Amino acid sequence: MVYTENIRLSALWRKLIQPSWTESFLSYCGETRKVCLRFASSWKWYPAAVTLGVLCLGLLVTVILLIQQLSQVSELLKQQQANLTHQEDILEGQILAQRQSEKSSQESQKELKEMIETLAHKLDEKSKKLMELHHQNLNLQEVLKEAANYSGPCPQDWLWHEENCYQFSSGPFNWEKSQENCLSLDAHLLKINSTDELEFIQQVMAHSSFPFWTGLSMRKPNYSWLWEDGTPLRPHLFRIQGAVSHMYPSGTCAYIQRGTVFAENCILTAFSICQKKANLLRAQ
Repeated sequence: MVYTENIRLSALWRKLIQPSWTESFLSYCGETRKVCLRFASSWKWYPAAVTLGVLCLGLLVTVILLIQQLSQVSELLKQQQANLTHQEDILEGQILAQRQSEKSSQESQKELKEMIETLAHKLDEKSKKLMELHHQNLNLQEVLKEAANYSGPCPQDWLWHEENCYQFSSGPFNWEKSQENCLSLDAHLLKINSTDELEFIQQVMAHSSFPFWTGLSMRKPNYSWLWEDGTPLRPHLFRIQGAVSHMYPSGTCAYIQRGTVFAENCILTAFSICQKKANLLRAQ
């Protein structure tokens, strides 16, 4: 029964979808009033159901589309996030490289500054040394000019030792006359100031047996041994042999013979040793 009624309803539906569905429906209702009433009672809900179904279908499609779009957006966001993270890493790397480059540049600038300061200091030192060499060159030129007219530290026939010149006389005279001869040569009788000087005189006189007057004599009132300039004899240099404590009327003077110093009457004759400062060139 139900199956038959469904067949009839299906047939009715096919008729309804045709252009003359109204006339067919009325004709059909006239034939079977009961079926028509039942169909009419269910047909009034059919548009709402269809509409609801369409809406649900549309909503479902919309949801599906939204889910797809949301998935696409999510993937796009992930890609953008990945790209952004990659860009951030690149930017951080660039910033770090820039900072390292700036640090390296600052260190290089600092090293360059220190190098420049060192070079400037060395250049200043070189300039000072060059200036000193220039002055030394000028002084050397002056010395060479003086040396061109320089005949030596001592006059001819004089012996040179350190800062002094010495001349051994060729004839014997008493002490007073020997003193005058030395004064005429702008000199004085021998004055021994050091053991080195005494050794030099002894070496020169090593092959001579003649006595030579020195500038040492005994003087009143203390009867002490003094040099011509009034300075006393240094006891540690040498000991005087002979009449050390005897005062002669003409005076007691000292002479040197074979490296030994003796005391004797000043009126006796002997050779003499004159002494004066050497003419030494000194750098300015």
